Amino acid sequence: MNHEIVEKNLGLMIILTIVAISFGGLVEIVPLFFSKKLNEPIAGLKPLNAIQLEGRDIYIREGCHVCHTQMIRPFRAETERYGHYTVAGEHVYEHPFLWGSKRTGPDLARVGGRYSDDWHRAHLYNPRNVVPESIMPSYPWLFKDKVDHKLTPKKMEALRKVGVPYTDEDIAGASAAVEGHKEIDALVAYLQQLGTILPTKR
Repeated sequence: MNHEIVEKNLGLMIILTIVAISFGGLVEIVPLFFSKKLNEPIAGLKPLNAIQLEGRDIYIREGCHVCHTQMIRPFRAETERYGHYTVAGEHVYEHPFLWGSKRTGPDLARVGGRYSDDWHRAHLYNPRNVVPESIMPSYPWLFKDKVDHKLTPKKMEALRKVGVPYTDEDIAGASAAVEGHKEIDALVAYLQQLGTILPTKR
């Protein structure tokens, strides 16, 4: 029988397996590139401003995305706790995506506006001050180090090349908007805008 030829020939089996997986992957992935639902921003979505953009880079640098997802699944247990499930149109300006897969800490997709700036500052300085059982590390250096404002316009220019609609005016004013701010200001600004376009509860 023909299948015996494939089963007894390891090289042929590997090649046919790769072909089958590649074909299946293409059938699943290629249509997504043409779906408006996945490629167009949702109503009201704007690119991060200069200080929020710097905050996002600090969020990545400090590894916050390793313990916190930004992706709420469409299940009742998720939406009851965190709010509206995540939709692709919220993330079209993100490079890279920060959906994550591990929740050592809670999901942050809808954290914007849930707590005050002061709460976030206290939490980042020493998490145990506001959540006694927290295992999150402290980030005291964020309160001392200043954002490098010289790099912000270059970041915006790079993002514009991959489709983020920053204007010349945004880029020209980026350095001044960030200059003098400490890293904690930027990170809190980033956290406070997360998930604020869609409702927090369904």
